[in-house]
Amino acid sequence: MSEGFTLWFTGLSGAGKSTLANLAAEKLRARECRVEVLDGDEVRTNLSKGLGFSKEDRDINIRRIGYVTNLLARNGVIAISAAISPYRTVRDEVRQQHKKFMEVYVKCSLQTLVERDVKGLYQKALNGEISNFTGVSDPYEEPLNPELVIETDRESREESLAKLITALESLNYISRNGKHQ
Repeated sequence: MSEGFTLWFTGLSGAGKSTLANLAAEKLRARECRVEVLDGDEVRTNLSKGLGFSKEDRDINIRRIGYVTNLLARNGVIAISAAISPYRTVRDEVRQQHKKFMEVYVKCSLQTLVERDVKGLYQKALNGEISNFTGVSDPYEEPLNPELVIETDRESREESLAKLITALESLNYISRNGKHQ
């Protein structure tokens, strides 16, 4: 059985974490890898139902995702997390629990996020109608040393995905000829 690893996407709401996570999963499955995606919104609905958006609740949510990704990775699965995970300390705590962990900062300007936001949540947060909104009225602590930074307001999806696959190959998490290692 191949050794699994955790691919951890972090970034603001609407930056493209879920999009990239699903594109990466598709690409890795095409290489016959076992992959599971833990999307932040889905986890909140199924695993963290009832949690709010206080710092404590956000930390609990991220620790739960970290626990599940670690279980999957230990069992030969490529575990992909796509959750805002706004606090550096908890992301670093999760990293320490994993043998193989790659943090991907999905970076995007606030202006672009507001333009992309079909639900209008950023505008509502900027107008003070939504409290505890990460990146507006609640902090987002950028990673200090992520393995990869993807700038979705400057790169196409294809460019971002190619950068990601190249980085995974460079770390020897997947081989250049296909499967993960």
